Amino acid sequence: MDLYPEMDICTNSDNSHHTITGLVTGAASGSPSITATPSRYENQKRRDWNTFSQYLKNHRPPLALSRCSGAHVLEFLRYLDQFGKTKVHTLICPFYGYPNPPAPCPCPLRQAWGSLDALIGRLRAAYEENGWPPEMNPFGARAVRLYLREVRDLQSKARGISYEKKKRKRGPNQEHQQSFTPNFSTFQALTFPPGSDDHI
Repeated sequence: MDLYPEMDICTNSDNSHHTITGLVTGAASGSPSITATPSRYENQKRRDWNTFSQYLKNHRPPLALSRCSGAHVLEFLRYLDQFGKTKVHTLICPFYGYPNPPAPCPCPLRQAWGSLDALIGRLRAAYEENGWPPEMNPFGARAVRLYLREVRDLQSKARGISYEKKKRKRGPNQEHQQSFTPNFSTFQALTFPPGSDDHI
């Protein structure tokens, strides 16, 4: 899904520190390199990273990634809403809470919660893959998590859609295996008599 169709993408980075790594797999040293086709996930992650980097460059004033915080990530997510394609009904809309409205309405288009959640996951991974410390990751900030939860709840109510994860049905084999799952807390409580060779 294209989150930002009109935004210029920066494909060249001035700093090699900000280049996504791990997209090309090389053979052993001295032997010819073998290029692997990047997965759709890796391609999208690289594109997201380049887009966010371009957003920081276009920021007024320009913002260095080292000074980027959760608040700047929230600015970016709100900026992306202008490219959204998901109708989010307002409280005064007669179709509020309807999953399939019978007629059009003037409610705004927004980025879907699922798209934003996946985007943050990719950017969070890309940040650390580029050598930045996990403890400074702005995409994992508490403010970002709370914002995503708020968007999820708001869109769930407005669109009449539940975002709760569905429990997968277990097959007969899985239920059989689950019944034989060992309880390690029980084993840890076992004691052996002195001189016994049966140690775990």
